[in-house]
Amino acid sequence: MNIALLLAGGNGKRTEQDVPKQFFSVFEKPVIIHTMWAFQKHPDIDKIVVSCLKGWEDILQAYAREEKINKLCHIVTGGENGQDSTRIGLESMKEICSPKDIVVIHDAVRPMVSQDIISDCIATCREYGSGLAAMRCHETIMESIDGVCGKTGISRSSIMRVQTPQAYIFGKVLQIHEEAVRQGITNSVYTNTLMMEFGETLYFSKGSEKNLKITTMEDVEIFKALYKVRKEEWVK
Repeated sequence: MNIALLLAGGNGKRTEQDVPKQFFSVFEKPVIIHTMWAFQKHPDIDKIVVSCLKGWEDILQAYAREEKINKLCHIVTGGENGQDSTRIGLESMKEICSPKDIVVIHDAVRPMVSQDIISDCIATCREYGSGLAAMRCHETIMESIDGVCGKTGISRSSIMRVQTPQAYIFGKVLQIHEEAVRQGITNSVYTNTLMMEFGETLYFSKGSEKNLKITTMEDVEIFKALYKVRKEEWVK
């Protein structure tokens, strides 16, 4: 079984808006509903779990019901940070997952994730034990201490830009998240950074420039533009 875990616990402070970015309305639907639909319609995704910002759980449930997202099986209250929200989501899946199932962890604010990206993420995990949407870096990379200046370059040939979705074997990723808490590791940015801290080798799957993460209001405008282009591509 393949289960999507969507992370929607952030409060979106960088957008400086009253509504969390995952609940921004874009073309009459919240961003998170656009994201959920990508997993709802994917044939290899069996269930969806959402780790949600506290106080927004019932609102999300109502949206999902209205949009007929019937793969949604759990909404849990997220934690203090991304690592905590992920662990809470994973622990809520114990009753429905076997250790060998695949969990596909994805940012709720990446609504442009494609069916191909999800498919390749799952296929890579099935073959190697993990699958992280990632891309080669095309920009020039410089090291900087203060963000103002720098004098050291980093070779692009050794850099990968990691996105979500990230797929892992359920038993392994749950074990590492729970062990991290026991060891006092509490604020890894993403599950891949946590896995690396425990010495895991991770495998890359297909990523995309279009797999935008909405962080600022400028990203919302980019999402709108990308969404319109995609809709035009679907017109027959």
